[in-house]
Amino acid sequence: MAYTYDDGNIFARILRGELPNQTVLETEHALAFRDIAPRAPVHVLVIPKGPYVSFDHFMAGATPAEISGFFRAVRSVSETLGLEPGDGGNGYRLIANTGTDGVQEVQHFHVHVLAGKRLGPMVSPDV
Repeated sequence: MAYTYDDGNIFARILRGELPNQTVLETEHALAFRDIAPRAPVHVLVIPKGPYVSFDHFMAGATPAEISGFFRAVRSVSETLGLEPGDGGNGYRLIANTGTDGVQEVQHFHVHVLAGKRLGPMVSPDV
């Protein structure tokens, strides 16, 4: 599969410092920041620093250090924000939208961390 990364996408621009963000966490391989249109009381986006279009592209092309560093950053966000059950939090949801059917809006792989209230069903039951 050939992936074409658009380095003009909003997340690429954030990574280059061209657009502001509310950083929650930054590591060598990832940046986590608050979503500008939150869908839950806590809505953080975690993006890899490399030019990956989707989860599939990331897993096929990222180095083991990038993969490990990215998912460790996701874990650190939940820890930093106190979302983990058993540590005072009530849990959270991770979402990674991919492609047209997955309603991916920005063509840069990212994970949504949603929390702060009971979120309801993942998808509509009328499949």
